[in-house]
Amino acid sequence: MAVDLSKVKDRDALAPRREPYWQRIRPGCFLGYRPSVREGAGTWVARAYDEEIKAYRLKAIGDFGFLAGRDRFVAAKKEAEDFTAMVEAGGGVELAAETVRDACEQYAEINTEADGRFKRHVYSDPIAKVKLSKLRRSHLKAWRQRLEDRPALVTRRKSGDQLTRPRAPASVNRDMAMLRAALNKILAPGTPNTEAAWHEALLPIRNADRQRTLYLDRDQRRRLLENIEAEIEPFVRALCLLPLRPGAVARLLASDFDARTAELTIGKDKSGKPRRILLPAAATKLFSEQAAGRPPGAPLFVRANGVSWDRDTWKTPVAAAARKAELPAGVTAYTLRHSTITDLVNAGLPLLTVGQISDTSAEMIERHYGHLNRRAATEALAGLSL
Repeated sequence: MAVDLSKVKDRDALAPRREPYWQRIRPGCFLGYRPSVREGAGTWVARAYDEEIKAYRLKAIGDFGFLAGRDRFVAAKKEAEDFTAMVEAGGGVELAAETVRDACEQYAEINTEADGRFKRHVYSDPIAKVKLSKLRRSHLKAWRQRLEDRPALVTRRKSGDQLTRPRAPASVNRDMAMLRAALNKILAPGTPNTEAAWHEALLPIRNADRQRTLYLDRDQRRRLLENIEAEIEPFVRALCLLPLRPGAVARLLASDFDARTAELTIGKDKSGKPRRILLPAAATKLFSEQAAGRPPGAPLFVRANGVSWDRDTWKTPVAAAARKAELPAGVTAYTLRHSTITDLVNAGLPLLTVGQISDTSAEMIERHYGHLNRRAATEALAGLSL
C-alpha cells in the first residue's frame, strides 16, 4: 500500500518498525521514514539506485526535528534528490564518514594544505565530534565564532611570551574554505534559511582579501642577502629568484631539479598538483650548487644539522637580517614571493603565466597585483637575478 509521507497526519499514524516506510519520488529515488519508538520526530532515509553496482545505496539524513512538521518532508525530499543525483553522477557517496573529523581526514588525503589547518582549528574543537547526520548550521556558526575569536600567533617561540594579533578576515576565510570543501565532499547543501543549511554558516567574509603592499625591490633584497646568516642564505636566495612559497622550496628534493634541462619540479604546494618550471640562469646556478653531491631523495635546502627548513626555523633569521638591513617592518620569507611576483607582473608577463609559475590562479593575481603598471616587458622570468 502506497504511503504519502508528505502529510503529517498520515506519518503520525504509522506504526513504529525497523524497516522504513518508503515513498517513491522518481525512478531510482526513494524517501523513507522510520517513526520514532518513543515520542519525538521520526528519522528519514534516502535510497538511490546505483547503476554501476546494480543495487541501491542508503543514506540516513536525520530527523529534521528543528523544522515544523509540515516542512520536514520538503527538506528530506530535497536531501534524497541530492543524494540520488550524486549516486547517478558517480559521486563519492560511500566515504564511510560519520563525524566532521572523519570528513576532514578524508579530504586532507587529497589536499596537503588542509591537514595543517584541520589540526589547528578542527580536530581539537568540539565540532570534530559532531556526527554528519546531526550537523546543523548552529554548530558551524559556533565553530566560526570560536575561529574568529582565536588570536593569530605572531611569534612561535618555544619559551617566553607568545605575541598574538586579531585574526585577519582573509585568514578566517581560508580556514573556513577548507572545512567547507571537506563537508561538500560528503553533504549536500540543506534547505536555505533553515538549520539544515550548514553551508550558510561558512559563507566567506566579503572584501576580506587585501592587496599585498609590502614589496622589496632588488636593492633591498640584495641587502637582505648581505645580512642573512650563511646557513640560510641559499634558501633565502632561492626565494628571491623564484615566485615560490617558502614551504614549497623547503620541501624540494635533489631529484626535483634536472640540471640537463634547467627544469624544476615542484611536487608539494598549495594546490597539491605538481608542476614543472624552467629556471633562469641565476636560479639554475644556485640549484646546481645545492644539488651537487646530494642523493636524489635528499632535501635541496637544509640546515647545518641536515634537517629541512620550516617556518619555525626560517622566521627568526629572516627577521633578524631584515632589521640589520634596515628594511621595512613586517618583512617575512613570504614577502620575497610577493616581491618576485610583482617584478614578473610589472615586466609584462601574462597574468596566466605568472599564475602557473607561482601556483596561483590568474584571478588571484589580478586581485592582488592588477593595480601594478604593466609596462612593456624589458625582462621576465629569464631575466630575474640579483
